[in-house]
Amino acid sequence: MSMAVIGLLAGMALGFAAYFGGFAAFLLVAALGAIGFVVGRFADGDLEPGDFFRFRPRDDERRR
Repeated sequence: MSMAVIGLLAGMALGFAAYFGGFAAFLLVAALGAIGFVVGRFADGDLEPGDFFRFRPRDDERRR
């Protein structure tokens, strides 16, 4: 399935949620879709947990 078809389906789902359930349902569907996307990327092996928790050194630590 191409990314365009997936985007179309996601847009239709958000549209139906907004039309039938209002703005709160729209936000809920969008949030759950984003969570599902991230979980799917973890399952595919495209993301690692460390990608979200990578800390940058402070300015004074970089100068050393």
